[in-house]
Amino acid sequence: MEEKQEYNIVVEHVCMDFKMEKERSDSLKERIIRGLQGSHEYSILHALKNISFRVSPGEVLGIVGSNGSGKSTLLRIIAGALKPSSGRVAADRKKIQLLTLGTGFDRELTAKENVYLNGSLIGYSRKFLDEHYEQIVAFAELNGFMNEKIKNFSSGMTARLGFAIATAGDFKDILILDEVLSVGDMAFRKKSGRRIHELIHGGATVLLVSHSIDTILSHASRAIWLEKGELKADGSPDQVCRDYRIYMNGRSA
Repeated sequence: MEEKQEYNIVVEHVCMDFKMEKERSDSLKERIIRGLQGSHEYSILHALKNISFRVSPGEVLGIVGSNGSGKSTLLRIIAGALKPSSGRVAADRKKIQLLTLGTGFDRELTAKENVYLNGSLIGYSRKFLDEHYEQIVAFAELNGFMNEKIKNFSSGMTARLGFAIATAGDFKDILILDEVLSVGDMAFRKKSGRRIHELIHGGATVLLVSHSIDTILSHASRAIWLEKGELKADGSPDQVCRDYRIYMNGRSA
């Protein structure tokens, strides 16, 4: 009898629909009046349509697709941040860590204050952040800037800080990386790339979203392509990325 294969992530027939108001109300009063009159009109955005796939332990799954294809929505469902409209996801959420840059930053707070705010949202303790604070600052290359408000930072400085916070700790068995490799200038990208390489190839199961085809080809052992909420391809990174490139070149022609 064939031994049943175990999977770290099972996605079965997942659909995600969002209700979108057709006519946006310009004021609270107008919204209340429309609500009382029952005159709200909605359309349904089908963000994900019957998505199914499985991820084995230690596999690095690259996810490609154009903007609005449903990639980040899918990651948030797998991480447990969103509940699908239908279908199911089987995964041990205690073993999952979702890394996405800048989530929870308050632009009116200083960079130092945001280290503790953002770090707490990721799940770090105050003790951990105290112990790793200097390491975070050094990795982000922000010595001398930590008492400045985030609103005064360039996008590159903010991204570097977000990356340094997100990658400061030890990682769980399932790592979800949402566009964390395109950070900063060329020198910082090389440094952050080395850090991500350590994480990806450290034995964890990894879901990797990137707009960079080269990143997927360099790191992924398998790839899927999402487009307009549909699963278009699932297979080797070479084949999936080739199909995706052909599609994108056709769109731009």
